[in-house]
Amino acid sequence: MASLQDDHDEVVERFEPTSGRVSGWMTVVLTAVLAVAGVAYADEGFPLWVAAAGVLVGVLAWAVMLRPALWVTTEHLVMQNLGETLHIRLAAIEEMAVRQVLVVRAADRRFVSTVVGRTWRKALTSRHRPGGLAGDAALAPTEGMHYADFVENRLYDLVDTARRRAEIRPGSPEQLALPGAVRREPAWVPLGLISAALLLLVLSLVL
Repeated sequence: MASLQDDHDEVVERFEPTSGRVSGWMTVVLTAVLAVAGVAYADEGFPLWVAAAGVLVGVLAWAVMLRPALWVTTEHLVMQNLGETLHIRLAAIEEMAVRQVLVVRAADRRFVSTVVGRTWRKALTSRHRPGGLAGDAALAPTEGMHYADFVENRLYDLVDTARRRAEIRPGSPEQLALPGAVRREPAWVPLGLISAALLLLVLSLVL
């Protein structure tokens, strides 16, 4: 993803997904086998629409469960989602919390990443750190802590550092007025693959 950053906005840290990868890969493999079987046994009456549906499910599984990614650059929190990649300026982040998904508020808007999350039970019992606090030693990342807790605290540290560097207070008019708070990049590859798979399914039902 080097093309997404210039020399002054290099990747600082990447975060691993907390769920969905195993089931995602299993779905992709199973649907690939189904699609291959559909082509191999088409002359023996194997329904083409079943193979086409398998392709669509496989593409959706990849786009929804495997493609999403989360990383931080010098200046931005980057959320790679199904249909777009979001570049959120760290100093512009107003609030943030890891619940069942990561929720970030910036430029008076709400953004979500499914890469990092807690179970429903863990989300109910976790401690929430207000967006404006910095240097909370009790919540600093420690060895053996839950990975979602580590990610949340690491993101707070990076956001706090960016705010101090920009001399911005959370919730201040200066923060809301920061230029380039959020940049969106459409994800043409997954959107194109999903559209093509849908078209293939429709054609298989018509023919």
